[in-house]
Amino acid sequence: MLPRRQDFGMKKSGGARNSSVINFRSTVIPGSVRRSSAVLPSVLTFLVIVASGGLLLMIEKGMLNSMETPPPRGTGKRLDFMRQVVRHSPGAEDVDSQILQEIRNRTIRSMCSQKNMPHSIMSLTPLQRKTLLQHILVNDQYHFLYCYVPKVACSNWKRVLKVLNGALENVDVNIKMDHRSDLQFLSSFKPEQIQYRLKHYFKFMFVREPMERLLSAYRNKFGEIESYQKKYGVEIVKRYRKTRAKDAPVKGDDVTFAEFVRYLLEEDAERMNEHWMPVYNLCQPCAVSYDFIGSYEHLERDSEFVLQRIRAPPHVRFPERQTWYKPVTTETLHYYLCTLPPKLLRELLPKYILDFSLFAYPLPNTTTEHCRH
Repeated sequence: MLPRRQDFGMKKSGGARNSSVINFRSTVIPGSVRRSSAVLPSVLTFLVIVASGGLLLMIEKGMLNSMETPPPRGTGKRLDFMRQVVRHSPGAEDVDSQILQEIRNRTIRSMCSQKNMPHSIMSLTPLQRKTLLQHILVNDQYHFLYCYVPKVACSNWKRVLKVLNGALENVDVNIKMDHRSDLQFLSSFKPEQIQYRLKHYFKFMFVREPMERLLSAYRNKFGEIESYQKKYGVEIVKRYRKTRAKDAPVKGDDVTFAEFVRYLLEEDAERMNEHWMPVYNLCQPCAVSYDFIGSYEHLERDSEFVLQRIRAPPHVRFPERQTWYKPVTTETLHYYLCTLPPKLLRELLPKYILDFSLFAYPLPNTTTEHCRH
């Protein structure tokens, strides 16, 4: 059961202008808070430096050549993307949340300050800007923008938006989700209207562990959706299955994960299908200063925070997961990654390296010792 909305407390920290440090209200023992606060900044700084330095080294060594990066444009200063964060119980989970949000905050500011990163939507290429604006949903009544990411609970968030705009009575209405109707996209507005909303509205998005999201898309689209099997599966099998008899019929419903990865390696990240396009390319977190970036791993907690932040009516809640939902477990992800040829994984990771780095997800451990277990 979700915690009561009024139980959430949040406040902005004082201090220097544009500060990204977040204050958390909790019942932690004062002594432990003083000890933790003394250690936390240095630890976070070290982790951010390691993460950022590692990524920059990979770029300098040419290890990310297969990944399309934005061209050098502008030198604007990156704004803080998060000003509030939710808390609903004291203890370890609160500390973990604080560390995660702070690492993301600092890492995004550090990485997005690089010269080759965009600093506004006008510094994006036309294709990048089109993709971004087509993935940001608008609610003018509650003054928020939501950048939806497929395979990160976006169908449920669209249900919430339809309830807020009156198109649905409640989030539990049993209807097939139409992902376009009764929704307003930022791409439908004029340039000056877009800029106004980007400046004044609450902006949020949700992220997920990159390989888990990718595996979820693979299992869903090639295992259950016939249109994807015909549009993508048939071509993938014909292109990458060397053992296939030339005259054998191809349905595209038996694409292996390795074949899917081979297909991704030849795809331009900026032109991928949205279900496996990197989150960075979908939502452009350097060009848009998001106020909150929630985690799929803490979906209920972070969704409840957003509902409170936009002042949604008390009866509006985030939907529970459907009974038919098949989650990607740690064991399932472990199996697929460990059975993937190591060379393919090494070539795949650079396409999603910004999703790992910006959103503080560790690279998957696929060492021989780890996979043996």
